[in-house]
Amino acid sequence: MSVVSALSAVRWTENGTPFSAPWHSENEAPVPARVVAVDDRTTAKAAYRMAREGTGLLWRGDFHNARQLLRAMDRLHQRSHPVPTADDAATLFHRHRAARAKRSGLLGRLLVVLEPDHSLGLRRAPDVREACDQAYGLVDGDPAAADDGTCVSLTELVGVLSAYEWHKRGVEIGALGARIHPAYGVFSPVRGEYIDLVAKAPFPDDAAPPVVFDLGTGTGVLAAVLARRGAGRVVATDINPRAVACARENMRRLGLADRVQVREADLWPSGRADLIVCNPPWLPARPTSALELGIYDPDSDLLRRFLDGLVDHLNPAGEAWLILSDLAEHLGLRTREELLARFTAAGLRIAGRSDTAPQHPRATDTADLLHEARRREVTSLWRLVRG
Repeated sequence: MSVVSALSAVRWTENGTPFSAPWHSENEAPVPARVVAVDDRTTAKAAYRMAREGTGLLWRGDFHNARQLLRAMDRLHQRSHPVPTADDAATLFHRHRAARAKRSGLLGRLLVVLEPDHSLGLRRAPDVREACDQAYGLVDGDPAAADDGTCVSLTELVGVLSAYEWHKRGVEIGALGARIHPAYGVFSPVRGEYIDLVAKAPFPDDAAPPVVFDLGTGTGVLAAVLARRGAGRVVATDINPRAVACARENMRRLGLADRVQVREADLWPSGRADLIVCNPPWLPARPTSALELGIYDPDSDLLRRFLDGLVDHLNPAGEAWLILSDLAEHLGLRTREELLARFTAAGLRIAGRSDTAPQHPRATDTADLLHEARRREVTSLWRLVRG
């Protein structure tokens, strides 16, 4: 994936000279209509005022001062915006998301320019080249990048750097006895409870399935667990090219590339399988960026397509494992009755279910606005067969 967007450019003037650079935004934020150059002399109040007016602030000062300015702008924003409240969980959820989107848009107006080689020409700036190469792809041979570099928000760049540290470190997966290395833009398997469900669920007829489909594989973690459990052949799919590349690299690291085929596809590969596994996004809401596709599923579209396609892709004695949190139910976004009705409408019946409580820190964070719903959350592995 190229970092450069040929469809839009950031334009500004410095010392009477006009400049421009291609604009790139992972959350598809529009290019700022007005951009001014700012530096260490710019106060947080002035920066916050301009950002609120929609002005993009192109940073030309010290990198660490830019990080401090971003934090100061965030504090000013929080002071002037009360914490959302609501009488019901669904309304609170939507208000909370709207508030976060507004905050993200405002802080995203502090901008930096990456040089053609993805370096950052600011004082005391870290070496961001490897992180940006990993996130955006190499730009060698791209004439637009070679001429102009690329403009991104500082918040996005900070996210790229954080993701690269996760990528280098990897995430320890107990069920594998090894690490999975997530890539930028690919959902990280930090919630180990759903992995343990897959690691412990009994195979159909207590025999390792000859063919397994892992739909929406992400990092490939579930495909790897199933292969290590003895599955004959695992076909893992994902619509996200970054996820496909990430999963392939993880299979190579784990020595499973000969048993796990990773394909770019919108959910379904061709053929049938003895076991089909899917851990879809668990909240039926619209994502605000490609980075949220692992969490939000508009109108439960992916869930519905998974269930509706099972009868046509399962072998007669096969089984499907749906790994799904019930957080949506506690937030008033979907009912248990609606989920069960979807099973029936798809010609499926429940052969069994395993449950687990969340282990992630947010489940016990009382400061989280959605704490009450998260506290009651249960993640289930539904074993589904033909009805």
